This record gives sequence, structure tokens and C-alpha cells, in this order.
Amino acid sequence: MQEELYIAFENYLNNEMSFEEKNAFENQLQIDEEIKKQFELYKETTQFLEVKFSKQTDDFKENLKSISENYFSDTPKKKSKVISLQSKWFAIAAMLVVFIGIWFLNNNGNPSYSDFNNHNDAQFIERSEGNLYLKAAQDYFNTQDYQKASESFAKIENLTNPEIQLYFAISLIETDNYSKAKILLENVSQGNSVYKEDAIWYLALSSLKQKNYEASKKYLQQITEDSEKYSSAKKLLDDLD
Repeated sequence: MQEELYIAFENYLNNEMSFEEKNAFENQLQIDEEIKKQFELYKETTQFLEVKFSKQTDDFKENLKSISENYFSDTPKKKSKVISLQSKWFAIAAMLVVFIGIWFLNNNGNPSYSDFNNHNDAQFIERSEGNLYLKAAQDYFNTQDYQKASESFAKIENLTNPEIQLYFAISLIETDNYSKAKILLENVSQGNSVYKEDAIWYLALSSLKQKNYEASKKYLQQITEDSEKYSSAKKLLDDLD
């Protein structure tokens, strides 16, 4: 039933109803306040999506068009018309449209940290001289148990290796311990190790996760074309613009 609701709304907005169907629909809006409210909500939300997310909205409309073409054939009993719907379907449709609208408003078109947090596995145990805490940290990190990984990293004495500092910082970002992660990452980014630009990348991701988009952009702009993170940084920077 809710498909018929969307189709009726969309056919009216796209001027795809006959004269009689359009009059019937407008009359129904006049006499049924609940339908009118759902229609206005649907119209406002789809207009917002058209402005902010035209590609996604086009795909959504194409799906509706396909449903409409399949549902309403030339046979008399499936001829397109305004259909009286039970009130529970109004509620379902309204909730769905509101959910979509709120989701897009909250995301505001910006990329998400979860789109970019694809971490390489930690592989430094062979150089650890049997450090049990480091072995535990590596294993926990590789199984994505970042809380236990960060606890194990914290027990390592003389934590000066930039690679280990980097992975410790990633675990801290994953557990929302941003201030400690930043200290570690800034230390690595100011050094001369091969992990220098990886640290800058994760400073950008940490800012992204905190929705500090301007700070994230500034870090991304520091990543050079020689870095293996350059293509990812360029994509994220484009998404943030």
C-alpha cells in the first residue's frame, strides 16, 4: 500500500496524472488533512534531496517510476488512480520520509570516518624481541579489538618506534581517545620516518571522526603526491569540498 502512496505523490509532482486523476487527487488533499500533511512532508523532503543529493534522488525517482510502470498497466483494474489508504500506511510513509530527511540533514553531505578507516594489519612482532605486550597489541589490533589493543600498547616501555606509535594512535582514535592519539601522531608527523605522512593522514581522519572538517582539510593538504595515502587524501578532500 505504501508504494501506491509514493507513486500517487510522485505522479502528481511530475504532472503525470490525467486531468481527472489530478482533480481527484487535489480533492482528496482538500478533504483529508492527514494525506495533505504526508504529501507536504514528502514534497519538502524530495525537494531538499534534489538540491543536496541530485544523483541519489534521481535513482530514487527512477525506482518509483519503475514501480509505477509495473504496477499500473493498461488493464482497467490497474489503471492509475488516487487510492484511499489506511491510516497506518500514512504513519509508515511519514516515518520513512522523515527518517530519510533527518539522516541527510545530519550528515549534511559530508563523508564519514567509517568510509576511510581501512587500516593495514600490524606486522611488527618479528622485530619486537619477544615483547608480550606488543604481541598482544598486534593481535588485538588485527582482530579489531581496539580497546584491548590500546591497553596493551600503553603497557609497552620506551615506546619510541614510530610505526608502533602510529598503530597505538589508530587504536586510540577508534576508541575516541583523540587527545592522546594526536600527541602520538604529531610526534610521528614531525619526524623523518616513512610513517610521517601516514601520521598526517590519521590526524585528518581523527578530525573527520570528530566532524572538524576544516582541520581535516588542513591535514589532507599536507599530504604529498609521493605518499601512498595521496589518492585517498585527494578523494576525501574532494568529498569535503
